[in-house]
Amino acid sequence: MGRKGISMVELSEPREGSGSRTGAPVEDDPRLAFVYDEAVRGLNHQQGVVESMNARAGSLIFATAFVNSLLGARALSDGLGPWDWIAVVLLFCIGGLIVFMLWPYHRYTFRFDPEELLESYVDGDRPSTLSGMRRALALRIKADMASNWRIIQRLRVALQAALLLLLFDILAWLLAIART
Repeated sequence: MGRKGISMVELSEPREGSGSRTGAPVEDDPRLAFVYDEAVRGLNHQQGVVESMNARAGSLIFATAFVNSLLGARALSDGLGPWDWIAVVLLFCIGGLIVFMLWPYHRYTFRFDPEELLESYVDGDRPSTLSGMRRALALRIKADMASNWRIIQRLRVALQAALLLLLFDILAWLLAIART
């Protein structure tokens, strides 16, 4: 399902002298070019969202480590109490969510497979026109964006949950420190 190889930006730029296998010029509908370019722009934006979420997960790692080393060292200086245990459990929960966010199993689709493109649009019995290709690829991009969005939504929820757990972790450490 994952399409890799040629980037969306490369496909959005028509080449000079492109035509069918017979050398006949390819009709090109500027409306389809616009729709395709917008689809590519949307997919590029979505890829930026994924990269931003990965950066936020990295920042969350830093913040969690900083808070737990600073407050945890102070709170644990007099032994383990109930608030200390709660804070440690929250730390492990945050760690689990961060691993979920950064684990590289997600099947994002941001590119097409060049071999598949050649088979589908160039080498077949009836090669596609440039407008036909743009139309078909714009629809595929829409399906890919929907698939990517489901993954992004799960990661967004995990990030939000981890941030809330970090707040509760800070509170638990502060209560552990206050009981001393």
